[in-house]
Amino acid sequence: MSEVRIDEIKPLSVLSPNGEIANPEAVPNLSDDQLKELMRRMVFTRTWDQRAVSLSRQGRLGFFAPVSGQEASMIGSEFALDKEDWVCPGYRDMPQLVWHGLPLYQAFLYSRGHQHGGQIPEGVNVLLPQIIIGAQIVQAPGVAMGLKRRGKPNVAIAYTGDGGSSQGDFYEGMNFAGAFKLPCIFFVQNNGYAISTPRAKQTMAPTIAQKAVAAGIRGVQVDGMDVLAVYQAVSEARQHALEGVPTLIEAITYRFGPHSMSGDDPSKYRTKEESGEWETRDPLVRFRTYLTAKGLWSEEEENKVIEEAKEHVNEQIKKAEETEKMTVPGLIDTMFETTPPHLEEQKAWFSGKGGK
Repeated sequence: MSEVRIDEIKPLSVLSPNGEIANPEAVPNLSDDQLKELMRRMVFTRTWDQRAVSLSRQGRLGFFAPVSGQEASMIGSEFALDKEDWVCPGYRDMPQLVWHGLPLYQAFLYSRGHQHGGQIPEGVNVLLPQIIIGAQIVQAPGVAMGLKRRGKPNVAIAYTGDGGSSQGDFYEGMNFAGAFKLPCIFFVQNNGYAISTPRAKQTMAPTIAQKAVAAGIRGVQVDGMDVLAVYQAVSEARQHALEGVPTLIEAITYRFGPHSMSGDDPSKYRTKEESGEWETRDPLVRFRTYLTAKGLWSEEEENKVIEEAKEHVNEQIKKAEETEKMTVPGLIDTMFETTPPHLEEQKAWFSGKGGK
């Protein structure tokens, strides 16, 4: 493997902020239908996110981390994967899970703390969102090791934020993947803040991407507000991963909303000027401008997607709310294929208390 040089880490972009091709050599080979599908998924996700924020305020969801602003990094990266690839997410990465096959109502159940939210359907290659910051960075190499040993032509991708890159698990996971030449991608969505701590106070490294050097793997920085650049970066990383060369991708992005709906107030640590500047780089606006100029997108098409998303969210939250309520005995029954004696005793005790 060739030496990784820090001065080789340059931000990849395809579209300029005004939606024009800025880097013709990096334009991904996507059909018109695929380009439209990328836009459809981003619009759908933005609508779903806005609705989920409202549901959270109504008390109909539990923990929820908004994603508006990060659609290009989320949708573009998942779109570059094969359905047999594995996604190892953090708690903000619900869009990647849903577009990879997890039913939306189960994502809602997960947010509500319901056990069935964690029962991944057969054939959907995702892990549960990791609440422990950075823990998915060590899970992904384990999954990748399994894929390699089984001779599977697939990769594992781990998602985390810039805060996750400051955890010890971050280097350990990359080092393991590099040492064993595993089919693994580490995708950092650098939205500038680990809750309220700015990236500049987390590390003196000029980029997160260059941290790949210490693990001997590829390091790439990409404009995370440019869905075409993200797609291209992950496509290339996937090919390298299949050849035994893992990649760390740093996507420079921004979350328009709070860290979560659990009490965070971004106005306490972000200025209106900063947020306003990032809103001019909105990934939906940029890609919409590009597709409209190509004659591939219209206001009518977008409004149709918005209405479809609203209807689907309403159906799925209703399905989640109509799911049978959890009980302690029921939870115990889902833990093992054959419930061990000590848990049978506990189940009997809780059943005697009304199962609450």
